[in-house]
Amino acid sequence: MSQTRTTQTDAYSLILEAIDVGIYKPGDRLVESDLAERFGVSRTPIREALQRLETQSLLERDGRSLIVASLDHNQMAELYVVRRELEGLAARLAARHATEEEIRVLRDMVTADDALVNDPAALSRANRRFHKQIHLASHNRYLVQQLDLVHRTMALMATTSLAAQGRGEIAQSEHDGIVRAIEARDEDGAGKALQEHISIAFMTRLKQDAGRRERS
Repeated sequence: MSQTRTTQTDAYSLILEAIDVGIYKPGDRLVESDLAERFGVSRTPIREALQRLETQSLLERDGRSLIVASLDHNQMAELYVVRRELEGLAARLAARHATEEEIRVLRDMVTADDALVNDPAALSRANRRFHKQIHLASHNRYLVQQLDLVHRTMALMATTSLAAQGRGEIAQSEHDGIVRAIEARDEDGAGKALQEHISIAFMTRLKQDAGRRERS
């Protein structure tokens, strides 16, 4: 890979990560010069990275400016439908194909993440790692690619459902159930457990949005 291509990829990854961790939130304007200064790269790879992100619908035009995109109700619902099905498939395949070492890593993640239930931001990051580990344990590269796209789009949601009162503890219990099914090599049980986990997260997010509308 050429140095130019590497720089382009780095700029894309840096901006994507900044959106994912909430440095840039839906509606925030992204300016080439500011990004170049923040990340220490020239404006050309920044411009190319922004164009790529716009093509992927992670950025949108607001006049002449590019802003971080946001999802309306219908888009969010559509995303969760796709996520529920793909995540369920990943769990089923993980129950079939995961190595014993991969399963132990999932179990260790659940145990370690129990300490984060009162820190929604940290638990959200841990939650992404947990789900990514299941994706990888599916041993299906094409499924992993599609789930990567879904999870990139999830970054366009300004808040995490894990911030809801009591959601952290419940989500951890759900993660435990998912891993138990994978440990038992119960493909149907793992798939259903993860699909239910996604459905509950979606319902939690809908309630959060309804609360915000009521307060506004």
